[in-house]
Amino acid sequence: MRTLVDIPDRQLKELTAVCKAEKVSRAELIRQAISAYLEKKKPVAGEAFGLWKGRQLGGLAYQEQGRSEW
Repeated sequence: MRTLVDIPDRQLKELTAVCKAEKVSRAELIRQAISAYLEKKKPVAGEAFGLWKGRQLGGLAYQEQGRSEW
């Protein structure tokens, strides 16, 4: 899909310099930047899976303990 994006002159000059240095097209560099941004913004729910493993206290008991401190 094609998209029209307004890029300030300063950023366009910097982008052109990076493209020349890395010998890639402007479109490819922009695709790479978008991919990197989206990867960075991915939900991290998978990283939390298994965090409770090995704990001695069950989830409900943990809640009750925390509430008793109030």
